[in-house]
Amino acid sequence: MRRFIPVLLAMLLLAPSVVHAVQPDEVMANPAQEARARALSRELRCMVCQNQSIDDSDAPLARDLRLLVRERIAAGSTDAQVMDFLVSRYGEFVLLKPRLEGHTIVLWLIPPLALIGGGVALWFYNRRRTRVGDGEGGATFHLTPDEEARLETLIADEDSMKKPVS
Repeated sequence: MRRFIPVLLAMLLLAPSVVHAVQPDEVMANPAQEARARALSRELRCMVCQNQSIDDSDAPLARDLRLLVRERIAAGSTDAQVMDFLVSRYGEFVLLKPRLEGHTIVLWLIPPLALIGGGVALWFYNRRRTRVGDGEGGATFHLTPDEEARLETLIADEDSMKKPVS
């Protein structure tokens, strides 16, 4: 275990830290406005990278969106107004976390329903499996008299082979 500690420390030191794609020329002079812009940028999807926020993406479109967010904030728009503007221009897909509305309700309901459905399926499977194992109500197997006689013969032959020869 102790030999893995230096390797782990080396990996942590060499691992890249979280890098944001915001360029120095994009940063706003007002720290409060810059903080708002960064917070909004983390909630918006890069349309090129698709699973990255525009705050993390180096794509030219992400840069344009970051500049647009900062421009709207500098013009005095609230966070909600900026988000509504971008959604009206690019659609709901621009949001990394979709809003809970009538047309997005399915996106919010599928994961919990799938989890519940899987749990119910496992419960039924386990219940069926224990019933078959216990022989209550499930499929039980009966041997015919010929099969029982054959089984007794095989068991007797096996027992006779196990006995030590004296």
